[in-house]
Amino acid sequence: MSNSLNQQILLKSRPVGEPKETDFALVETPIPEPGEGEILSRTIYLSLDPYMRGRIRESKSYATPVQLDSVMVGGTVSEVIKSNHPQYHEGDFVLNFNGWQTYGVSKGDTLRKLDQNLAPLSYNLGVLGMPGHTAYSALLDIGQPKAGETVVVSAASGAVGAVAGQIAKIKGCRVVGIVGSDEKRDFVVKELGFDVGINRKTQELSPALKEACPNGIDIYFDNTAGAILEAVLQQINLGARIALVGLISEYNAINPPAGPNLTPLLINRALIKGFLVSDYQHQFNDFITDVSGWLNSGTLKYREDVVVGLENAPHAFIGLLQGENFGKLIVKVKI
Repeated sequence: MSNSLNQQILLKSRPVGEPKETDFALVETPIPEPGEGEILSRTIYLSLDPYMRGRIRESKSYATPVQLDSVMVGGTVSEVIKSNHPQYHEGDFVLNFNGWQTYGVSKGDTLRKLDQNLAPLSYNLGVLGMPGHTAYSALLDIGQPKAGETVVVSAASGAVGAVAGQIAKIKGCRVVGIVGSDEKRDFVVKELGFDVGINRKTQELSPALKEACPNGIDIYFDNTAGAILEAVLQQINLGARIALVGLISEYNAINPPAGPNLTPLLINRALIKGFLVSDYQHQFNDFITDVSGWLNSGTLKYREDVVVGLENAPHAFIGLLQGENFGKLIVKVKI
């Protein structure tokens, strides 16, 4: 592939069940030119996130699906190469949505200029970006944690769950993390400070949750739905709150899975509320202030899983949906 052209990964076919690498194609196109009020930027880091699985379905959702033969969507950290916008200059670093490509054109009013001194640039795609903002706002707004309460987090070693669990600890809660390996279980307990870790692949969920949560569950931060949600519901307390943030267990399903028994929601007058981070832009400044402060003080820890090379994005994305990543999955794009 040439460095003088724009490398792009296109969606070639809509996956049935688990995505395959043949559902994507790597192509070369001319580097675009920015128009009035636009900037051209070079992608440095690309974020890979579970929500992308929903964006390559044809079915209606909260956002328009990626069209066939179009560039895959994705948040990026980029360097400005050319600018026709007065607020951005060559050499600036910005958070934008170039997607799965090495160069992209953006409207200036859709960008956020990044401060290299605040944190490593890649952190703006994770702990100081959409995943961290999701953890912060969903936990605090929907979960409303109080000291002494019990919080359960699924996909607890991932980009969202790891931050949500640590914030719950900062707020004085007992935190139980559900993960997919012994290594991840040790990580959330020994490194992140969770009280208990549960390996969903080797431990039976209901008895493990009962042992880990002897006083019941007050808040469930749900990244997965499915069987974990069903097990949690059997042990929720009166007035429990459930932040429904992700549906990882369903993303590759060909047929809709059977739903959990919702009777405990009724009996315990529990709140379950869906969450989209786009509804919480008004909290972004508070999020940056709080989380960057916790990072700098060492109160909050963060782990990245970095894959090198745009051409490796499809393989890494497929692994993400199977739980193979360990930490926030980032592609370092080579030019």
